[in-house]
Amino acid sequence: MSYSTADSLPSVTLDDVRGAQKMLAGVSRVTAMEGSRYLSRLVGAPVHFKCENLQRTGSFKLRGAYVRIAGLMPEERAAGVVAASAGNHAQGVALASSLLGVRSTVFMPTGAPLPKVAATRHYGAEVRTHGTVVDETLAAAQEYAAGTGAVFIHPFDHPDIIAGQGTVGLEVLEQCPEVRTVVVGIGGGGLAAGVAVAVKALRPDVRVVGVQAAGAAAYPPSLAAGRPVSIGNPATMADGIKVGRPGDVPFGIIGDLVDEVRTVSEDALSSALLLCLERAKLVVEPAGASPVAALLSEPDTFEGPVVAVLSGGNVDPLLMQRILRHGMAAGGRYLAVRLRLTDRPGALARLLGVLTVVDANVLDVSHIRTDPRLELTEAEVELHLETKGPAHCAEVNLALREAGYTVID
Repeated sequence: MSYSTADSLPSVTLDDVRGAQKMLAGVSRVTAMEGSRYLSRLVGAPVHFKCENLQRTGSFKLRGAYVRIAGLMPEERAAGVVAASAGNHAQGVALASSLLGVRSTVFMPTGAPLPKVAATRHYGAEVRTHGTVVDETLAAAQEYAAGTGAVFIHPFDHPDIIAGQGTVGLEVLEQCPEVRTVVVGIGGGGLAAGVAVAVKALRPDVRVVGVQAAGAAAYPPSLAAGRPVSIGNPATMADGIKVGRPGDVPFGIIGDLVDEVRTVSEDALSSALLLCLERAKLVVEPAGASPVAALLSEPDTFEGPVVAVLSGGNVDPLLMQRILRHGMAAGGRYLAVRLRLTDRPGALARLLGVLTVVDANVLDVSHIRTDPRLELTEAEVELHLETKGPAHCAEVNLALREAGYTVID
């Protein structure tokens, strides 16, 4: 597919990306590429992970931030830089600024994960919290830039940022020259645009597929309209790609060079994160797992070999706990059952005995005796069980029915 690009917008070329790669030598890591046997079997072709979750600061963002700040004039560096981010861009700007000896101020939403806030400070930035969503935080950072003269470092809407992120694409081609499809998450579009510039310039036959969370998918309507449009109240657990409007510069590139943009559900994101942790032993944040979610959702629609870019691994441990539970539930690893039994000594023990026989692990028991819905001699029990998958869930339900219990819907 091809969409027109505004002539007034700056372009990003392969030479720009190669120049960024030279600039980043010794600064960013050439991150590992790991094969996934599970996904390879599912897709029917080799699937590899490009592990930007193992990059310095835990995501690809250092690449673009360093290239952007390194390209500033001396007087601009002297004025310092300012950025707005929920976490990954914040850390990239903070570390890049420290490496280059530039003062940095980073605005973060009030609800930003505490580990990301702490890491941003650790890398040397002054952190200020403002607003509850990134758009409010961006406005505060831009106001600060206008008032102080600090240079605003946009997270995705600048050619230098895109060129820096494009070095991921060069590494993909170097590490997997036989690649046929590259799958990459999209928020504002900086990473996908940079990867597309590098890949399509060197291998126009390679298919580039972008992935957005369904609750924060601004690109499909924007591509349909032929211009960036805003969506109201983007909602997704994947805060790294929770962006309400595409960037002007990456939008033009993605419209011209990215073959397709897909969306994935929250359940698919949870399952993808769980797969990365269990199967690949990789800690990946929801945004970083979005390409894996796309592969899990429609595995037979990708031509291999496939490279999935795991763009980041900065996830709040509390969020990780919730996501893992959600992912396990989506994968049939949890089962909640509610049933009634006669309220007499030993009734609960008998019920638990049935579950023991079918090897269901009881996580939580809620035992209700006083409720207007219940008869005098009845009790209601709600059980949360850890199971081995959908087949085991069916086995548990069958065992309960055969034991004389009626599961309440």
